[in-house]
Amino acid sequence: MDFWGHLKTVNHHRALVRKYCFRLGLYWQGLTHDLSKYSPVEFWAGVKYFQGDHSPNDAQRKARGYSASWMHHKGRNRHHFEFWTDYGPEGIQGVEMPAKYVAEMFCDRLAASKVYRGADFDPGDPYKFFLRGRDKRLLLHPATSALLETILVKLRDEGEDAAFDYIRREVLKKKA
Repeated sequence: MDFWGHLKTVNHHRALVRKYCFRLGLYWQGLTHDLSKYSPVEFWAGVKYFQGDHSPNDAQRKARGYSASWMHHKGRNRHHFEFWTDYGPEGIQGVEMPAKYVAEMFCDRLAASKVYRGADFDPGDPYKFFLRGRDKRLLLHPATSALLETILVKLRDEGEDAAFDYIRREVLKKKA
């Protein structure tokens, strides 16, 4: 249990995402990113299961069999692909995410990697995390998955500036 550690982690994460979203011209998303983390169901679970090097949702899931915090979070934050699901002829399926939320998802993953990895951060870390979960992401729309993977590979191979430039020009279709 670590109140201050969790609060510091959430605030640091949000500050990085805000910086990255602003870099892409996504000002409202930068300001409102992950505000649900301050709600009681998410915040107190984060305090109770805080570890500092990965999401407390994993520890809550291990302890309880599910994460009430994650269930709350994914239903309120459009930058998570789990938000974008609907019923189809084959059952629940992923819906292609709007570009601005894919861009925010990239910012979120980059910031989370930097917060949790600290001085050990490597530009390939977000892509490695993406690959580790690939088989579990049954509800991620194939087009969204391909776009996110393209951006993460660009980050890994060419660096942050190239990844952000690609998102601005090709994903969000913004001029320099």
